[in-house]
Amino acid sequence: MGEMTGRSSLAAGMKTSQKKVATTRFVTLATYAANRPVAGAVVTVLNSTHETRGLQLISTYSRALKKNSIHELIATDETDKKPGDAADRIAYLAFFEVTRGGCIIVGETLFVDGKPIGQIIGFDETHEPNHINIVIGVKQRRTGPQLKISVGSKIKFVRP
Repeated sequence: MGEMTGRSSLAAGMKTSQKKVATTRFVTLATYAANRPVAGAVVTVLNSTHETRGLQLISTYSRALKKNSIHELIATDETDKKPGDAADRIAYLAFFEVTRGGCIIVGETLFVDGKPIGQIIGFDETHEPNHINIVIGVKQRRTGPQLKISVGSKIKFVRP
């Protein structure tokens, strides 16, 4: 009874390296083999913060943004958050209009006027179908005016 079966002893004698891969229901981030940058222009600058916002990040890694659609950019210093989590400490950045549509993906860097702001950590659909909230992980929370974002500032999402 104390003996292991052949299969169990084989498994016990082998060291397996199981790399933990972030995944949603059907895909991993590796699913996105290549992606063109999505671009836009700021239409509204936002100047507010919250400590307990409760943004519910949906459990998917990407969102398709149509040309001419408008979406909201929100920053959080809760950089450990991921799809499926909630984010509380936020700073509002801006609304922007998409000038070059495509797909944005968790992990992509948001650039405003060529300056890196942070990386996408997830998406909140509180205001759908009006717009989605694109949540950006940042080291320090700052609002749109604090980052010198202005109406017309150029937005770009770029894969690292």
